[in-house]
Amino acid sequence: MSNQNTSDLIEAYLKKILEESSKIEIRRAEMAHLFNCVPSQINYVINTRFTIQRGYSVESKRGGGGYIRIAKVQISDDDQLLKQIAQFTGNELSDKDALIFIQKLYEEKVITKREGNLMLSVLGKQVLCKAGPDEDYLRAQLMHSFLERLSYEEE
Repeated sequence: MSNQNTSDLIEAYLKKILEESSKIEIRRAEMAHLFNCVPSQINYVINTRFTIQRGYSVESKRGGGGYIRIAKVQISDDDQLLKQIAQFTGNELSDKDALIFIQKLYEEKVITKREGNLMLSVLGKQVLCKAGPDEDYLRAQLMHSFLERLSYEEE
């Protein structure tokens, strides 16, 4: 556990609680005290590791009675997940966001590990960096093509 940084520990702690309950409510100051860190580190973890792209809904209220609610988003079916990813992809897609989306597709068993690795090899920086300033645009177009193909019913 010594290899993990505080952000990893906070993320693991919150995910462990979310395994037992579909929704949690935390207070930033209490979490910061628990992990002996500043409240902004709690914000960082929530803003970067509990995003809609990763399958979480976050609601927060600031102030004295403030809270942060985190809920695991339940996708009704594969087609809905594909549509949501397509919507978030838009016209540009970073290498990092492509990885997050592919991981989500794998976690939800929409794609196999092999398919995910193939997608990563095509969408990765090492291939698309040759596209220059159009790299993120090209990655988005390729992702849309993948998502469209995945939405077809198999016969």
